[in-house]
Amino acid sequence: MSLFTPLAGTTARRRLYLLRHGHVAYYDADGKPLNPKLAALTDRGREEARVAGVLLAGVPLDRVLCSGLARTRQTAELVAAPHGLPVEDHADFLEIRASRLSEVPKEQREAAYVYGFEAVTEDARFAGGDSFAAVRDRVVPAIETLIRQPGWTHLALVAHDGVNRMLLSWACGGGLSALSAFEQDYGCINIIDLDVTEGRILRRLIRAVNLTPGNPAKIGLHRSSLEEAFVPLLALD
Repeated sequence: MSLFTPLAGTTARRRLYLLRHGHVAYYDADGKPLNPKLAALTDRGREEARVAGVLLAGVPLDRVLCSGLARTRQTAELVAAPHGLPVEDHADFLEIRASRLSEVPKEQREAAYVYGFEAVTEDARFAGGDSFAAVRDRVVPAIETLIRQPGWTHLALVAHDGVNRMLLSWACGGGLSALSAFEQDYGCINIIDLDVTEGRILRRLIRAVNLTPGNPAKIGLHRSSLEEAFVPLLALD
């Protein structure tokens, strides 16, 4: 007996909407870096979240989750509002962290920060900070636990650039080497279908990647997410 109502026309399929939070300001008006843990949505970010919420308003969401940081909660609240759902915090989906700039040799900083998702290996760390393998071993069991939980057919999870890349890499079976391929723009939506039978995840079907509802043609989106985040930081030194 199924513990959830499967998607119409299927026998064991449920759908995950995986979002990245809307745009945030990681630097103040003078270009100095702010504490990323406290970063909140900008006006642009609130609009990106609002438009994502409008797109998903017609989806019968059962649950809405976020990592718990302000930028993901603010985005998730705008997604959850049309459905009257509470937003659940799930700290296992917190972002991968880099080390302090001063801890990385100057000549290695561009490779470590701006291109840090390329050629990732089991023992690699993101810009001298968190281990990629450790973050994978945190987020993958967390998503698998959610997928096996009863009572939902459509679930929205608002997380972060690196975390979303990890989950998409897991979904496609590409492992850590696939991280760099899954660009995640601010406010984007990914859609993954999952077949679950007797607690076993039988298949993972990626329906959409990096969909930006307010700008589907990606007009003006020319830099990667890591270029957006770290090129200004490297310019300060």
